[in-house]
Amino acid sequence: LARGIAWLDTGTHDSLMQASNYIHAIEERQGLMVACLEEIAYRMGYITAAELERLAVAMETSAYGQYLFSVLEHER
Repeated sequence: LARGIAWLDTGTHDSLMQASNYIHAIEERQGLMVACLEEIAYRMGYITAAELERLAVAMETSAYGQYLFSVLEHER
């Protein structure tokens, strides 16, 4: 696998818990969300900043919505 890519087997209860803990650690330590589809679409140019903001507003009371706002703030 390429650098920055991780294969996480989740075929057992234990491996699912390990994968969950791994994702949690990455998100907490780096302040980034893993597989945030709206962020990916924005960074790849599939949606505009205005579209990302509209999506963030729809979820503004959640941590996920706040993260989308932070993506926009870091771009300004």
